[in-house]
Amino acid sequence: MTVSRRATVFGAYGHTGRFVVAELHRRGWTPVLSGRDSARLTAAAQEYSLADVRVATVEDPASLEAAVARSTVVINCAGPFIDTSIPIVDVAIRCGVHYLDVTAEQSAALNVFDRFGGDARTRDTVIVPAMAFFGGLGDLMATTAMRDWDSADQICVAVAIDGWRPTRGTRLTGQRNPGRRFIFSKGHLTVDDSPSGLEWTFPPPFGKQEVVAFPLAETIVMSRHLKTPDIRALMNLAPLADLHDPNTPPPAAANETGRSSQVFLMDVIARRGQRERRVIARGQDIYAITAPIVVEAAERIAAGAVTKTGVVAAAEAFNAPDFLASLESAGASLQVSES
Repeated sequence: MTVSRRATVFGAYGHTGRFVVAELHRRGWTPVLSGRDSARLTAAAQEYSLADVRVATVEDPASLEAAVARSTVVINCAGPFIDTSIPIVDVAIRCGVHYLDVTAEQSAALNVFDRFGGDARTRDTVIVPAMAFFGGLGDLMATTAMRDWDSADQICVAVAIDGWRPTRGTRLTGQRNPGRRFIFSKGHLTVDDSPSGLEWTFPPPFGKQEVVAFPLAETIVMSRHLKTPDIRALMNLAPLADLHDPNTPPPAAANETGRSSQVFLMDVIARRGQRERRVIARGQDIYAITAPIVVEAAERIAAGAVTKTGVVAAAEAFNAPDFLASLESAGASLQVSES
């Protein structure tokens, strides 16, 4: 039997995990802090006077089951997700617990859809991979842009960031996911072959920027349910230079919330014939904004405000425009337009 508003956070002591625990605590949830490192879990729990700490590893399914069994939802914040997502989803399904993760990894999201998409045990369970800045946010924005369109000729997701100080988890994820990424072209996932030297004119404060193809989990989740033959994901060059520099330091808090000073803008355009629909999101700190995104999903699951169960993309599980509107209180500025 689950206990209402109890959430297990796997990887709770990591950079993003700490933001998620803080957001759950702020919204009145009971967080269960879980992961493999007992000392780091205990230290993280002391920040909020939380006593519920469960040491667990993906190599030990019994430890995972003990960590998630009485929760409403498990939120996986422990990358590389190519290693953690399948074992945790499997345990969550067996325990009847909903699952959310914050992966940006294409392979991890794809593995969850492929492995569990036809599993009859998920009929009454919500399994949403990539419920984060990369993945879920773009999916919600693209679905909002399409609105009453049943299809689009193309969907573009362009991200501009003023700089990127990667966490240790981001570094490890890059090492575990080398090689070329998938794009969605001509109705199929295919290896990225996009040309370099592209430009994108972002709204202020970024303006015209040179961009490159940088498809992450949004390409996977959007292609599961949005009817379009072409999905493009782009990013400006400055954050990628930081990401590829081994000397770039980790994120540094700019205020008491722990958020860094990093500024982001996500620009999503759906095209159909001569018409364009655009949704723009602006905010601060791509790691920190992930917390209200994934916790809002947990809130809606607990309230039964879910439009589809099973293994689903963010915008299949939740009402996209309404979900995006809820993020305004978390400091995300949103704009919708059509031409």
